[in-house]
Amino acid sequence: MKKLLVIFVLLFGTALVAQTKVSGYVYDEDGNALPYANVVFPNSTEGTITNEDGKFYLESDKSYSNLEVNFVGFITETIPLKKSATYSLKVTLKTDNEALSEVIIFSGKTSKKNNPAIDILKKIWKNKRQNGVNKFDYYAFDKYEKLEFDLNTIDSTLINSRVFNGMEFIFEEVDTNKVTGKTYLPIFINEAASKVYGNNVNNTKREILLGNKNSGFSDNQTLIQYVKDIYSEYNVYDNYLKFFDKSFVSPLSRTGIDNYNYVLADSTYINDKHYYNIVYYPRRKGELTFKGDFWVNDSTWAIKEINLTMNKDANINWVKEVYIEQEFEVLNDSVFLITRDHFMTDFTFQKKEESRGVYGKRTTLYSNYEFNQPKSKTFYKEDYQPHNDSVYFREDNFWKDKRLEPLNKDEQRVYTMLDTLRTVDAFKRMYSLGTVLATNYWERDGWDFGPVFSTFGYNDVEGLRLRAGGRSYKSQNDKFRLQGFLAYGFKDDKFKYGISAKYLLNPKLHWVVEAGNRRDVEQLGASLTNTSDVLGRSLASSAVLTIGANASLTSINLSSLAFTIEPARNFEVRIGSTYRTLISASDKFSIAYFDDISENLVSEETKQLETSIIFKYMPGRKTSGYGVERYILNPNDYPEMFLNYSKGFTGALDSDFNYQKLQFFYRQPIQMGGFGKFTSTFEAGKTFGDVSLGLLDVVPGNQTLFSILGTFPLLDFYDFVTDSYVSLHVEHNFNGRLFSRIPLLRDLDLREIVSARAVYGTISDSNQALNASNSNPVFFAPDQEPYWSYSLGLGNIFRVFRLDFHFRGNYRSLPDARTFGVTGAFGFYF
Repeated sequence: MKKLLVIFVLLFGTALVAQTKVSGYVYDEDGNALPYANVVFPNSTEGTITNEDGKFYLESDKSYSNLEVNFVGFITETIPLKKSATYSLKVTLKTDNEALSEVIIFSGKTSKKNNPAIDILKKIWKNKRQNGVNKFDYYAFDKYEKLEFDLNTIDSTLINSRVFNGMEFIFEEVDTNKVTGKTYLPIFINEAASKVYGNNVNNTKREILLGNKNSGFSDNQTLIQYVKDIYSEYNVYDNYLKFFDKSFVSPLSRTGIDNYNYVLADSTYINDKHYYNIVYYPRRKGELTFKGDFWVNDSTWAIKEINLTMNKDANINWVKEVYIEQEFEVLNDSVFLITRDHFMTDFTFQKKEESRGVYGKRTTLYSNYEFNQPKSKTFYKEDYQPHNDSVYFREDNFWKDKRLEPLNKDEQRVYTMLDTLRTVDAFKRMYSLGTVLATNYWERDGWDFGPVFSTFGYNDVEGLRLRAGGRSYKSQNDKFRLQGFLAYGFKDDKFKYGISAKYLLNPKLHWVVEAGNRRDVEQLGASLTNTSDVLGRSLASSAVLTIGANASLTSINLSSLAFTIEPARNFEVRIGSTYRTLISASDKFSIAYFDDISENLVSEETKQLETSIIFKYMPGRKTSGYGVERYILNPNDYPEMFLNYSKGFTGALDSDFNYQKLQFFYRQPIQMGGFGKFTSTFEAGKTFGDVSLGLLDVVPGNQTLFSILGTFPLLDFYDFVTDSYVSLHVEHNFNGRLFSRIPLLRDLDLREIVSARAVYGTISDSNQALNASNSNPVFFAPDQEPYWSYSLGLGNIFRVFRLDFHFRGNYRSLPDARTFGVTGAFGFYF
């Protein structure tokens, strides 16, 4: 959940004190900044490199009396440190003329030919599959993970801010970040210890959580899993490193030579093994790349240590800085295994150097590697781990044994500090506001009010619509969930309501029984594929901003009973039954049909009993929680397949129609590395039998000013009505790949989006003959040729807004056909 990030960022609009701190700039003899120079404490492995402006910051828990600065082609400079904290040093390196005759100096864009660094890189590519745990059929290891959030850039202005009235005690001790040199205060920490088992034969892995501990949020698995998903696992040997829903080009990528400059900066012996040091930095601004360096062994060509700092011009929102460091150890003189992974992010509203933000840090330590001790095949496939409260309340002795590095004083203190904070009224108010923004619900004891953003609505039938609702909620692991709402339309002067209940019968199979009833006004045909949510209501039903008048809404009385089971991970089967009564909500719209063959009797109301069986498969979906409702951690980031078979009955409960219906839905998102994200959606369906307009498949138009997924933005509601259809929607978001190469557009961080959609469908003569609607006396279907349109979009406007410009491809002769339109959408995206 984004709750914690929202709260901490809203707050802005020690500890084990380091023994040596130093910062400054490095220049050449002409006064030019020297980027990527090495800055180290002598006779140690502690060091850093200067940034593009020649700036550096370095600290250590140890005491050092000297600082060493070096770069290929320059004489090494040793600077005495007279104080434990030395800031704003200005170091000038002199040219080493003797060295210049022996080495090639690279500056700016380096050559791709005759470059020893690239020769080494090619050897890394050749040997990368033979490194690490990939060399063994089976493996296991212990894993300790620490997640931490820190308030950063602590100064007197922040401390004296009215936001922190009553919370001043949290600033009693602050420390300095060893990467950025900024002051920070730990405010949240989560620790997890687990055992990981891997099977390279079948490419399966299982992680068993042994213990989890965090400050102030007890067993909030959703918060923990959301943060862990932000810092998802990655392999520096891969071509692309994916986090924040973006694909960064790895410096070890086979495409790296097109994105990075490489410099062979140094070579040395570490523990009797020889290593090369390679410095790399981006070839262009605005791309998702890094700068940094790595040490590589000269025989196995395995990475010993690597540091990555995000390109400061990268097109990514809410993140000012990303810093990664990984360390590897040697096993049996040939295998390099990861032992430490540190990932730090500076979340902030602005990317200015002095702006405040929140550090998000993940430190993962690995130990006790075991190899080729296989478990049974079923062991690796078992992915159900029942909720165990004791895992979240382990004793101190457990953590003393499982921590692979001790907590510092501030980290120990944060466990009690946040508990104290939650008793402060100012923090309670801030926490409640963050909760509303992140969850759309206002939390109270045992009952949440919301969704808050659905309180107001408007349509031509109801006029202004007010809605109040809520849900029962004690924790995300509730086995029972009750939800409901009450709404009132000021124009039609009618109340509407909805209520549903769900109960978890079997946690392992996630076997759920649910029932509900809703009486409401709804825009039918807002999507081609039927929803299974009895309380679900499309934005098209009550959007405040619309194009033209729309009275084509239906009064619906829907009752539902269903059972859902998950026999395999992310594979769901749902068997249910619904009974609905449909009648036009306006005298300007009709769903009437002829009730007899002679076409003398007309029925304005449709009553229908229907049963259905639905199969859903969602490989790669990540969820959190063990209750009746689970939180999806990666929405729209996994493929989804949906097959629905429905059967309508006549006779029972005065049901009107006997029919069968098949519907298929398939959505596939594809992350295309540095070229962005491609998403395709295919839908197909057919109704066997004759039904009224309220039960036919309406091609979903969009008369709102909002971009709504799955709709056709230049069609009005009921422009096309079908009983069989196929539809395709494709979209590619380049994530700024093209604009980043255009000088003036590059600085705007805009993202280019292109999309196209098409639908083909037919309507049978018998369904045409059954129709008695006076608003839609003749049904039109896109049966002459597929209807299509295309769109060009601009995303990331002010970092939260997207505009789509739509162009109609054909069927321009339809009455009041729109040939061009503009829609928009808001969203929180990295």
